[in-house]
Amino acid sequence: MFDTAHKIPQAILISVHPSLEKAKDDLKELKQLVNTYHAIVLKDFIQTLKIPDTKTYIGKGKCEEIANYILENSVDICIFDDDLSPSQTKNLEKVLQCKIMDRSLLIFEIFSNNAKTSQAKVQVELAKLQYMLPRLTRMWTHLERQRGGIGSKSGAGEKEIETDKRLIRNRIALLKNELKEIEKVANIQRKNRQSQFRVTLVGYTNAGKSSLMNLIAKSDVLSENKLFATLDTTVRKVIWNQTEFLLADTVGFIKKLPHHLIESFKSTLSEVKDADLLLHVVDISSPHWEEHIQTVNKTLENLGAHNKPTFLVLNKSDLLNPEQIADIEVFVNSNSAIEKMFISTTENINVNELKNLITHFIQEYHKMKQ
Repeated sequence: MFDTAHKIPQAILISVHPSLEKAKDDLKELKQLVNTYHAIVLKDFIQTLKIPDTKTYIGKGKCEEIANYILENSVDICIFDDDLSPSQTKNLEKVLQCKIMDRSLLIFEIFSNNAKTSQAKVQVELAKLQYMLPRLTRMWTHLERQRGGIGSKSGAGEKEIETDKRLIRNRIALLKNELKEIEKVANIQRKNRQSQFRVTLVGYTNAGKSSLMNLIAKSDVLSENKLFATLDTTVRKVIWNQTEFLLADTVGFIKKLPHHLIESFKSTLSEVKDADLLLHVVDISSPHWEEHIQTVNKTLENLGAHNKPTFLVLNKSDLLNPEQIADIEVFVNSNSAIEKMFISTTENINVNELKNLITHFIQEYHKMKQ
């Protein structure tokens, strides 16, 4: 990432989509990601194509337009709202003479910056290296200096890129072993909690999960108005109405989340698979709340957790008027969640009522188990 202590990177955003309106919507979320990355957006570029150009993603004419803009402005980085192939990235770097990032690489950088625990750091680095392996440039030779002994000296005629690939493969193998050791400890901790009822918060990133965690568990989980403020799973014990349960907060989901990240974070997200009850938190004030629900449901399906008992928790309801809430109820009543509740974490609306619902569900659950 850029050294933001000395210079805030100036970025332009680029989207290719058949629909101009859909491209604009997608760029709004990309801007949020760029804001979390601590860069400044100078301009958006949209190319309305049914199918992206195979060589440059955006086509020759748009490349020339963007190249001219880069020459006339202090642009440090071009960020694309989709994943680029290795050849597209290479061709764009040649034409635009600028650092190129696609959506996945941007998310990897954000995760890298926000990872706090050793597990999250290993998971992010592993996912990023697996993604970057086929996209290598000469930027990876510094890995030879990390963790003494990684890789070996290249033969006389070996290309630098082959040396870099070997270094990364060795690093990936080392990280996988590290992750296995970390997961062993995490599995032991989870087994020790198996006898307790487990409630897990899931939702689109920035939906308010951590804020809800703090209200229910009276904890101090980091809660910020930015994407992916929380990466590590946090578990707290809660006692309400003489009922005890464990409450877990998990990393937020997002559309087009890189496959390698999902794979690397599966151990962290095992809290979702092990949950007895899911609280699906939704930012109901977002104009894209329906799409967010669908994204989370699809991710839960990928994790094998889509059949878990689920409460749909519709957060930020204080920002809506009664007519809007009535319209939303029509949709949520057709959702598969067994309970729905409008709440507001900022105004503490219906949070105690939600806790009552949870404890009632737990009490009924234990009765069935007897």
